[in-house]
Order: sequence, then C-alpha cells, then structure tokens
Amino acid sequence: MTDQTQSSLQYPEDSLLVESLDIEAQGIAHKPDGKVVFIKGALPFEVVTANINRKKATFEQATVGAIHRASSQRVQPGCPHFGLHEGACGGCKMQHLHVGAQVAIKQRVLEDNLWHLGKVKPDNILRPIEGPAWGYRYRARLSVRFVRKKGEVLVGFHERKSGYVANMRECKVLPQHVSDLLLPLRALIDSMDARETLPQIELACGDAVTALVLRHMEALSQGDLAKLRTFGAANQVQWWLQPKGPDSIHLLEEGGEQLSYALPEFGITMPFKPTDFTQVNPQINRVLVVRALRLLDVQKNERVIDWFCGLGNFTLPLATQAGEVLGIEGSEALVARSRENYKTNKASAQAGYALAATKFVARNLFEMTPDVLTADGSADKWLVDPPREGAFALVQALAELHQTPALRQGWTPPKRIVYVSCNPATLARDADVLVHQAGYRCISAGMVNMFPHTAHVESMAVFELES
Repeated sequence: MTDQTQSSLQYPEDSLLVESLDIEAQGIAHKPDGKVVFIKGALPFEVVTANINRKKATFEQATVGAIHRASSQRVQPGCPHFGLHEGACGGCKMQHLHVGAQVAIKQRVLEDNLWHLGKVKPDNILRPIEGPAWGYRYRARLSVRFVRKKGEVLVGFHERKSGYVANMRECKVLPQHVSDLLLPLRALIDSMDARETLPQIELACGDAVTALVLRHMEALSQGDLAKLRTFGAANQVQWWLQPKGPDSIHLLEEGGEQLSYALPEFGITMPFKPTDFTQVNPQINRVLVVRALRLLDVQKNERVIDWFCGLGNFTLPLATQAGEVLGIEGSEALVARSRENYKTNKASAQAGYALAATKFVARNLFEMTPDVLTADGSADKWLVDPPREGAFALVQALAELHQTPALRQGWTPPKRIVYVSCNPATLARDADVLVHQAGYRCISAGMVNMFPHTAHVESMAVFELES
C-alpha cells in the first residue's frame, strides 16, 4: 500500500485503497506502480482485494473480492437480483451505495464534465432534484425469452453485460403493481402458442392506465389473443400489439381510458402512446418542468421557443405563462401529435390556465444553420431539451450569429436559455460553445436524479446573455 496509515493497519499486501468512483459505478484505485484499476462493486475510501479479470497496458479491470474496510456509505441493496454474481440483473449499478451519495457523485460528474470538457464553471450550483428511490420507473423495455433447455420463460432486464435475460422474480425500481406481474407474465407467455417468437414487452404507465406492448414476430392465434384479453381484464392491463416497427402498434381491444399523465401545476394533461418518448420518472418530471419554467422566468409579453419539443412536455406549460410559444421538433409526425395535444388542452383549459398562441414546426435540428435559425424569428427565451447527442448544430448557429452581426438582419438572440440534458458530456460541449463563442454566461447548473441506482446523469443548466 502507498499510504502509511493503511500499512499500519496491516491490510493484506495486495489490497488496494479505492480513491473515487467513475460514472459506471466502478471504484478507482492505483497499484503501487501507478497503474489504474477499475473495480466493480468497490466504493470510495474502501480497502479491498480485487479480482483482476482484464489487463491492459495502462489500466486493469476487476471485481471486488474481499472488503477489508467498508465505506460508511455502503448499504444493503434493495433488490435480490442486484450484484456481481453470475446471472445478476444489469438494470442497476449503484444499489450498494446510499442514494444520497449517488446524488453527490452525479453532481460531481456534472461539474467535472462542465469544467474539464467545456471549461465552464456555473456561478451557482442548483440543489439536486430528487424523488422516490424505488418504484419510480414508469417506462421500461422488458426482454422475453423462452429458454428451451430449462423449459421456462424469463421476463425482465438483461444480465449484467450479457445478452441473457436475468431470472427476475421482482423488480424494486418498477412500480409495485408491475413488479407483481413479472411471474404472472412468465406463466402467461409460457402458456401461449407463440412463446418462442415474443422477444419483448414494453411497459408504459400513465396516471391511471398501465399499458404493455407485446412485440410478436408472427401472427397470434385466436387462443393467444383470448389469453391476453383474460390476463388484461384480470390484472387491469391495457394490451397493445406490435407486429413490426414502433409505428405498427395498435390496441388489442379498442376503447378504454387513454394513456396520459398530468402536469397539475399548469392544468395540463399529456396523452401519449406507449412507445412515445416520455420521461421514465413522472414524479421527477413534474418537478423538472416546474423548475425549468421558474428558471426561465417567462413573462406574459414574451415569445419563447421550445427546441426538441417532443409531445409538448415543456411547450404546453410554457403556453400558460408566455405571450407566444413556438415548439420545434425533428419530424412532421411528432409535430402533428404536439399540435393535437395543444388543441386538446386548449379546448379543456381550466380556469386560470389559458394557453397562449402556440405553433409547432418541424426542422432538422442536427443540421441547423444561421439562416434556418433566424427564419423562425427572435425569441426572448429558449428551452432546449435535446436527446443524448445534444444540440451542437443549434448552439454553433447561435455562435455564428453572435460572431457575425451582419447575418442577423434584425434577429436578436434569446436573453436566457434553460438547457435540460440527459448527457453531461454533450451538455459540457454545448456549454463551451455558448459561453466561449456565443456570448453567454452559465449562471447555474444542477443534476436531476431521474434514474436512482443507475449511472445515468440528467441535468439542467441556465445560460444568460452577457450585456
């Protein structure tokens, strides 16, 4: 050991001091010769013996063997399927770490990415957005496999770094009523004629409806359809069928309540289909929308653009506060859905929740240019919520307009931008452009714990135009 204090405690000669944790929840240690060792299952400040399973010139990968000094933040995992053992579920990576420590580590990941990748340091760090640590996952894609050698059906997430389906009997991050369905679903699939050609079940929970989308590779028999209907009625599940791609989904039985979630702070109800993108964690999403709009500080006389607007998760709440809103997405089909959600909410607006004039347009947001950007007109504020790839083309076009005033032709940049991110690396890259090329200052940033017990980091940053 390199630390004299550790040596005095007489730990085994080959033990390692874990110094930190990477975003994949691996402990980071150094051998006496300086070589880095990534140790699955180890936590910061622990002294462990590592089982090396991969050696490279500059690093090694290992799993934790023995723990000689445990971290004060180590906790008993809440799920029996979590762990490093063969067959362990790969859905979570941090269940052995206290959830408060998970939040602190993710906040540090955000700050480190902003500084090391973007050379950006926010003026203020926002308090992390947290919520329930269990039963939060209202969307999931469950794999289905009939294992002929074992004569049984498995339904669940994949094993850790494997193509095999974990033998899950429960799942603590799914809502309890969905976790309770895992074994009944296995029995249902096992009883069906098509059990060998049903690769997945996609889960989507709304406020009042639980939908399951069954992917099937061949036409289902009348007997199988009858079994699905019986199961749905008995378990209050709405079945959808997907014979081909996502656009082929359709209800097994027409009628019934529509899948939706509410944003009651704004009097908004968002209908959606089970294969649409919606946030996995509805409790966190509600807080996220409220904070984003508070930070954007929209006034009744202002025009706002919501970039990457999706179904209108931010656009419709913005319409309750702004004078005019423009939602921009990448596909005409999605824009049509956004318009429909806007019309539905405008027609049923509650007292005090009138919606401002709102338009939706389709643009290729990954090939943005100054001409395309200015064509949609000036806006006082922007809300930017891109996919993992980020919004590089958009911020580059904004930077080009800042650096070449002749291109603006009366167009003015937004005074404030709230950027909601699901990838701290692309946020940092885009923040670099906004701060160092487009004339903005990062006034605040903070993490959002949308996916407790996983390494996923969601975050939010606020940029203000320098005067």
